[in-house]
Amino acid sequence: MHEMSIAMAVVDQVAQAAPEGAGRVESVLLQVGELAGVVPDSLHFCFELACSGTVLEGAELITEPVAAHARCGACGTGWAVGMPPELTCPGCGSGAATELLTGRELQIRSVRWADRPAYADQEG
Repeated sequence: MHEMSIAMAVVDQVAQAAPEGAGRVESVLLQVGELAGVVPDSLHFCFELACSGTVLEGAELITEPVAAHARCGACGTGWAVGMPPELTCPGCGSGAATELLTGRELQIRSVRWADRPAYADQEG
């Protein structure tokens, strides 16, 4: 189950990024793309196990789903890819020029520490 390795990586990254004198983590917001191949329920279960004995013990994992969208390089049509993914352009029928715009995300968007303001990445 790769959700455990993902959960452990999230815990490691948050623990390493802990500000000096930081207390415990209250919550972690994680973006999960529709095509990332992650089962959210399994990830939540694994996250709880991975947090045990760390500064994240008891922290809430909040997953923010990101829908998959693509654009056709040939005709410019954009569409929601869905699951299972439809990578053939609904406008011109081409699949060779499909550009996947969103849906593969798997990133920490913010961390809320007890008694500190939330930290969010600078990308927006």
